Amino acid sequence: MPELPEVETVRDGLARHVLGRAVTDVEVRRAYSVRRHEAGPADLVGRLRGRRLVAAVRRGKFCWLVLGDDTAHTPDETPDDALLVHLGMSGQLLVRGDVTAAQGAQDHPHLRVRLWFDDGGALDFVDQRTFGHLSVQDLVPTPDGAPGGLGSPIAAVPEPVAHIARDLLDPALDRRALVAAVRARRTGLKRALLDQTLVSGIGNIYADEALWRAGLHYARPTAALRRTDVERVLDAAHEVMSQALAQGGTSFDALYVNVNGASGYFDRSLAVYGQEGRPCPRCATPIRRDTFMNRSAAYCPRCQPRPRRPHA
Repeated sequence: MPELPEVETVRDGLARHVLGRAVTDVEVRRAYSVRRHEAGPADLVGRLRGRRLVAAVRRGKFCWLVLGDDTAHTPDETPDDALLVHLGMSGQLLVRGDVTAAQGAQDHPHLRVRLWFDDGGALDFVDQRTFGHLSVQDLVPTPDGAPGGLGSPIAAVPEPVAHIARDLLDPALDRRALVAAVRARRTGLKRALLDQTLVSGIGNIYADEALWRAGLHYARPTAALRRTDVERVLDAAHEVMSQALAQGGTSFDALYVNVNGASGYFDRSLAVYGQEGRPCPRCATPIRRDTFMNRSAAYCPRCQPRPRRPHA
């Protein structure tokens, strides 16, 4: 599944290529891809038609396009809804040029939804495995009054995202409060990192990489961690995701692409994830992989010693 750097790469591409453009029409080619829009495909089309895309925002792995009227957007306006995007396992948002002039060209075989723009271009939602979805959602105020996410000063988020915590790349994140919240949990460290209501955006790949960089085992009990331990692993997660973002994210196949179809290459820099049996880059001990939460946990048994009382 795409993680924070992949989604941020998409958000950045949307901010550069679609903001200010007005939606003239919408084609829903697969109703399942708009299943989270409870009023149905026709209502989604009606709520998007004639709207202008005024901001591209991200919190954790969620991304949304704030909707304005089909007029010049002014700072005094307060938008009240947004097109919420969840990429699922294989979702892509691809910006197209003048689609009208290229009607003879074959569409992507997994095209699910197309937004037509007033300049003849389009934004395609492509999703091979169909776990992703689009929906128009009302915006609700953020509890702390800070911007809802990276990409907009608006202190609001789509209603389904209201329970999602801020992520490590969010300027409004209260790091001190997060450290205290992690230490207050009675769980294993990797479970805490993956808890999107505690801190969002950290998935399996970057959790493993951050824990390796911090020298901490995934099963370390959070309640027994020192403040410096939590700060170290959060710093490591911020660092590894920032480095991945600089390279366009972690791309394992053609499914993970930005809005122009280019893949990321950070997978070549991974130290432990997907490296089972290979030597640890730090001490040369073979990397191990354990079953963890229906997924896996990769680690170095020497650099990341298992706690005496595992708390998986």
